[in-house]
Amino acid sequence: MYSLSQIANISGGQVQGVVTNAIKYLSVDSRKIFFPAETLFFAIVTPQRDGHTFIKELYEQGVRSFVISKAVNISPNFVSDLFAQDNESRRRGTQLKIKTASLLLMEKVPQADEVADSGQFPEAGFVTVPDTLQALQQIAAYHRSQFSIPVIGITGSNGKTIVKEWLNQLLAEDNNIVRSPKSYNSQIGVPLSIWQINTANTLGIFEAGISKPGEMEALQKIIQPTIGILTNIGAAHDEGFDDRRQKLEEKLKLFTRVETIVYCTDDKLIRETAKNLSVQKFTWGKDEDCDVQILSSQKRENESIIEFKIQNSKFQITIPFTDDASIENAMHCLCTCKLLGLSNEIIAGRMRHLHPVEMRLEWKKAINNSYLINDSYSNDLSSLIIALDYLQQQQQAQKQTVILSDIYQTGMAGPMLYLQIADLLAQRKVERVICIGPAISKYQQAFVSKAIETVSFLSTDDFIKHFNTFQFKDEAILLKGARIFGFEKIARLLERQDHQTVLEINLTALSNNLKKYRSLLQPATKMMVMVKAFGYGSGGAEVARVLQFNKVDYLAVAYADEGVALRQAGIHLPIMVMNAEPSTFDALDEYNLEPEIYSFNILESFLKYCNAQAIHSFPVHIKLDTGMNRLGFQVHEVVALAQLLSRQNVLQVRSVFTHLAASESAEHDGFTQQQAVQFKTACNTLQQQLSYPFIRHAANTAAISRHPALQLDMVRLGIGLYGVDRARDIKPDVVTTLKSTIAQIRLVKAGETVGYNRSGVVTKDSMIATVRIGYADGYRRELGNGKGFMYINGKLAPVIGNVSMDMTMIDMTGIDNIQPGDEVEIFGNNISIQEVARQCNTISYEIMTGISQRVKRVYYEE
Repeated sequence: MYSLSQIANISGGQVQGVVTNAIKYLSVDSRKIFFPAETLFFAIVTPQRDGHTFIKELYEQGVRSFVISKAVNISPNFVSDLFAQDNESRRRGTQLKIKTASLLLMEKVPQADEVADSGQFPEAGFVTVPDTLQALQQIAAYHRSQFSIPVIGITGSNGKTIVKEWLNQLLAEDNNIVRSPKSYNSQIGVPLSIWQINTANTLGIFEAGISKPGEMEALQKIIQPTIGILTNIGAAHDEGFDDRRQKLEEKLKLFTRVETIVYCTDDKLIRETAKNLSVQKFTWGKDEDCDVQILSSQKRENESIIEFKIQNSKFQITIPFTDDASIENAMHCLCTCKLLGLSNEIIAGRMRHLHPVEMRLEWKKAINNSYLINDSYSNDLSSLIIALDYLQQQQQAQKQTVILSDIYQTGMAGPMLYLQIADLLAQRKVERVICIGPAISKYQQAFVSKAIETVSFLSTDDFIKHFNTFQFKDEAILLKGARIFGFEKIARLLERQDHQTVLEINLTALSNNLKKYRSLLQPATKMMVMVKAFGYGSGGAEVARVLQFNKVDYLAVAYADEGVALRQAGIHLPIMVMNAEPSTFDALDEYNLEPEIYSFNILESFLKYCNAQAIHSFPVHIKLDTGMNRLGFQVHEVVALAQLLSRQNVLQVRSVFTHLAASESAEHDGFTQQQAVQFKTACNTLQQQLSYPFIRHAANTAAISRHPALQLDMVRLGIGLYGVDRARDIKPDVVTTLKSTIAQIRLVKAGETVGYNRSGVVTKDSMIATVRIGYADGYRRELGNGKGFMYINGKLAPVIGNVSMDMTMIDMTGIDNIQPGDEVEIFGNNISIQEVARQCNTISYEIMTGISQRVKRVYYEE
């Protein structure tokens, strides 16, 4: 542990206030504080977020130690709190005057040297530094320097996490290993990873990733690797560098002070660039002068046999993988193991038992209206914390159960280890833990002492024998176990057996897209996100939880019942309802939903309702029609609208907005500007009549990037969040992948036909596969008869014949090694949803929202 005074000395900062708190945990995320009294919060400033704005909120949670770089301002959540109070006040028939964000910005902000004396945080200690990110890195670098253990540093374009995890599998028997959680390899992730090192560790393995020049020097000082691994150099993050050579040179800066670097010489660019490093090299590849020369690589059905020569002796290993990437990753691991002194025989024996690295956390529907997070591939404290955070983020069910196995290689004594785990579970309000394994069962009293319902079993098979005695119902279940416990058998019992067509939703990509669009905004611009139509087919509540976790300002839905469903799922963000009807007014009031008012008819109806209920200051959103000609008050009606609104106190205008008809199209930019002029004029007319400010918004997804001047007070992000931007000015990550499986494969002779109406004619002997998807799932009939394609085993297979209700046939002639049950991609990374829409002569929105509800949704984080 460190004191706040030590933190100040290490970072060169000035310390104020209470400095007696011992620091055990570091945090840069206000959403993930579980041991507040022992946590040091770094107020990191980015283009999207300023950590200083969360200090008041964190102080109220119990955090008492902060590293800051500027004046502490009041939390923006204060505005949301006032909104919540406002919703309550109108039920009491009273009116609460709202201070908007723009007014709050005008209030006096205490200077940095006033923080400790301001009276706001009397029990807190502050370290003031010029740059909080730099301070975090300095502290991590100092912490690393206190340990003399060997440390493996890994960088490259691909394979970093897999090499790290495989090295952990290969070396854990001989070492107490500390390593990066998941893929914590950024300017923030690396220092948080290094902070984990403790006196029990005998080996460290850390990743380093960069996206632009100048970043690796900082990571080198933090990791201080003694052994370096360069996995490869590829296209990832090319946009941040002048060329591939510059990117490689920047990555190699991680290894300026290593004792030895491991790399493959088959890549000419790597071979020529790495030779300039003045450190010892340990190379592998096909050339005779490599330290480990690859002689052959034979791929069999489920394994690869790699023969190599080292020190003039031939040897071979077998790995349970057949893809080239796995062979490359295995060779990096082999060379590193040799450097650490393992014999060929030990390496070969352990390599044979390598298992896949699960790169994502999945959220699936389970039995009896429950949900399952299956993270049963590794079990250590770091990955447990990540999985628990993911469990809490979902908030899908009120009850939370964790099925947990023994945890190995922590360096902590059993009582201390399981007491710490019990603290982690209690902090996250886990109600039940099922312990599996002799060690965790021995210390089950640790969980009982935290008032957690506890049951223990010595083995997985023992638990399975008693499975039917448990009532898993309406709960969230985290399955977290070491590989040797075989928790996949438990997963099969818990997973709901659904239709094998699956829509996978990548929540990490969703968050990345949100960050990309946020990066384009001015600091004061708010963001409303559209989650209508079941979150564009991706799941309304599931998507909304991610948005709530990432603290967007507003959500928008089409109809009141969608908003009600979000409230019932635990979403507390402000929600705008775009199509409010008189029959839903009660629901709007009961569930704190804010209606869009688009006509005098709906306005008068809602006024009448609020008067009858004695409601005051109900928040509403005024829609103006400036050229879309769909919904909204016309421009010539604005004067009358302003006068009507100014004469009443029943409704309070929260925002005024319009919809741009063609913001994605350059040919209509003139029309877009006309809309903007009309909208701003109308807003000015309304503002002159109203005694309080309101939010103005016009920009949709395309306009965020194409028309930055129209960002105004808030933007509305829609299709771009889900991975599609018709403006093509930004490249969002792919969020959704539609997959199915092959039910049957048959040889169809030339001249025979396939499917209804005999529309699919086979011109030569062909292998035809039947895939478990049809138009009832949302796979459109327009895709039949060769118009659509599916992706399987690296190739595209055309659809043959008509699409049926539940099945579709594809011609997989010439695609080898395919069997019934194999997975087929309908759209995703290999076939874009835009391409599928083009084949159907429609738009991506229609494809996305047309995926049937019978298609199982699987949510995951990478």
